Amino acid sequence: MKKLIEGAGKLGIELNAGQIKRFELYYQELIEWNRRINLTAITDYSAVQAKHFLDSLTVTQALRGEEVESPDFSIVDIGTGAGFPGVPLKILLPQPRLVLIEPTTKKAAFLQHIIGKLELENTEVVNSRAEEAGHLPLYREQFALVLSRAVALLPALVELTLPFCRIGGRFVAQKKGEIDQEISRAERAVAALGGQLSQVKRIELGQFSDVRYLLIIDKIYPTPSKYPRRPGIPKRRPI
Repeated sequence: MKKLIEGAGKLGIELNAGQIKRFELYYQELIEWNRRINLTAITDYSAVQAKHFLDSLTVTQALRGEEVESPDFSIVDIGTGAGFPGVPLKILLPQPRLVLIEPTTKKAAFLQHIIGKLELENTEVVNSRAEEAGHLPLYREQFALVLSRAVALLPALVELTLPFCRIGGRFVAQKKGEIDQEISRAERAVAALGGQLSQVKRIELGQFSDVRYLLIIDKIYPTPSKYPRRPGIPKRRPI
């Protein structure tokens, strides 16, 4: 896990032996399950360390130390797929509640398996679409930190994510490439869902061949009850 360890160090993260062992096991299980179900197109050992594990840990650059220590700090990962970025973050931060929302049943089964293998406590898998789970009282406006990676363009993504974010919490979207136009197109949706773009953090690491960004959106007002709309509508007809 040399590439992960070095990259994490540049983020100010020192991984301990137990965490490194968990990442190693995560890789092994990911590759084994990927032979049976389509979890990831990235399978090279070095590439998984950088493009999945390290990329997930860049989310820490959007966190405040004092909030992570809070007993009610909680995380939800929307459309997590094979567990990114939620599971790597949970390996690093074992205390917060983590909910992984994944609509594909086979991927949800892998998530249940990996949670058990890695012995991650206070972690839950929800096999549901975000448009449906976002209306459930157990999850609606309950989380301090909402995450999502490679799910949708920002105008649709905020409708899928901000309903889960509590007032005073934040949504962190991981993006790369040219993002200015995407941000501009999302302004109306961000405001309608009760959010406010507070920061765009540039992530540059030697382990990445491109420049990546964290878009940090604060939740300042409640999300109107009509959002999110029915499954598929946010992507087909963004606000």
